[in-house]
Amino acid sequence: MYIEKHLSSSLLLGVAQNDITPRYPAELVGFYRPNNLSHGTHSPLALQAAVWRLGNFLCCLLAIDHIGFCLEDANILRDKIAGILGISARQVMLCFSHTHSAPNDSTEPEYFRFLCGQAEDAVRQAASSLAPVKIAWGNAFGDIGVNRRAGAQSLDRRIGILKAVDAYSGEPRLALLRVTAHANTLKADNLLVSSDYFGAAREELSRNFSCPVMLTQGASGNVAPKYFQSQLTPPDADDPTRFVRSESACADMAHEIWDAASPVWEKLRPADTNTLFMDSVSTVFYADVPSETRALEIAEEARRESGIDGTSWLAEVRRLLHQGITFQQCQIEIQYFQLGDGCLCGVPNEIMCEFALRASHLAQDDLFYFGGYTNGCTGYFPTEEEFDLGGYEVYWSWLIYYPYHKLLSPLRRDSCKQLIEAAVRNRPGQVL
Repeated sequence: MYIEKHLSSSLLLGVAQNDITPRYPAELVGFYRPNNLSHGTHSPLALQAAVWRLGNFLCCLLAIDHIGFCLEDANILRDKIAGILGISARQVMLCFSHTHSAPNDSTEPEYFRFLCGQAEDAVRQAASSLAPVKIAWGNAFGDIGVNRRAGAQSLDRRIGILKAVDAYSGEPRLALLRVTAHANTLKADNLLVSSDYFGAAREELSRNFSCPVMLTQGASGNVAPKYFQSQLTPPDADDPTRFVRSESACADMAHEIWDAASPVWEKLRPADTNTLFMDSVSTVFYADVPSETRALEIAEEARRESGIDGTSWLAEVRRLLHQGITFQQCQIEIQYFQLGDGCLCGVPNEIMCEFALRASHLAQDDLFYFGGYTNGCTGYFPTEEEFDLGGYEVYWSWLIYYPYHKLLSPLRRDSCKQLIEAAVRNRPGQVL
């Protein structure tokens, strides 16, 4: 994929933030439980907009406290923002925090309309405040996540940091951090709306960096937060030698990020750049519809191990098999945001941390950040190793979320390698 260098323009940035906390009890999404209605607020939800301009090229990055919209809603919002800015929807990137304590956009249409309105307002504010900036990228390394699979060691410890400062005064304008750990320090016994550790980290870092702070989520499909706050002992935090139960889990995560990021932030020396790019490519993948025998096995495993009721999922499996449908296909958008030497690359899936590690290694670039929860969230995307082990991330979660994701089972085993290669092969980097 080619990028055009802009040789005679200053990089411009405008930033704005709006509150998106619901003012009424709303159905939450993220945990399987009979009643997901919220009972109040733990911490407010935020939507942040960063509008970038270099020469005639304009793009927008939105960071949203949400588990991740269904694709239809994500595309509606991208189209709205694109219309405001007069650009293509491929020049709008939605980055979801993946908090498990925000409203369900698919069942709360009033909330979705409210959020879209707040997003449109934030983008207009950001676009009206464009000013010249200089930028620098760097990597910190922190221990904020734990691989959820017992015995697995893979982790993406990088905390990617983009520092943007006023081109004339040198005052900080924005800190953009890319982190990798599920935003679910609050577990299934929490029914309070919460931005989880993302909100706590934004608050602590913005206070110390003296500028707005945006966080984007990495490839955290199999990475749980190191700290958790719950009266339960959930499966993704059941090893006391690896996880820390804490009544201040969100703040503890924020402290870990601050401790790792602050020394790197101080050393970064922003400079002019002539590279700004945002665009996407799409690739088709396939998922097999399980046989009825295998579907019954999966449903029984999910019921026995996680208490998941797979009745409706089984009915859908039988319906498709009766129609002779043995596989499904989906088209995955791979989007890129290249600014200077750093690149955020995202897909609307819960990809595992190995995706990011392998992609960075294949690209030979530790500033190439492959992440999930970008422009939506369409379910877990396992590695080959995870695929073979099965369990919640591979099979059982589909019994709950198939109505939103439109698939009944995970993508085929070899899809991991195909997606990583496509992400690296199509990345920006060649000059016209």
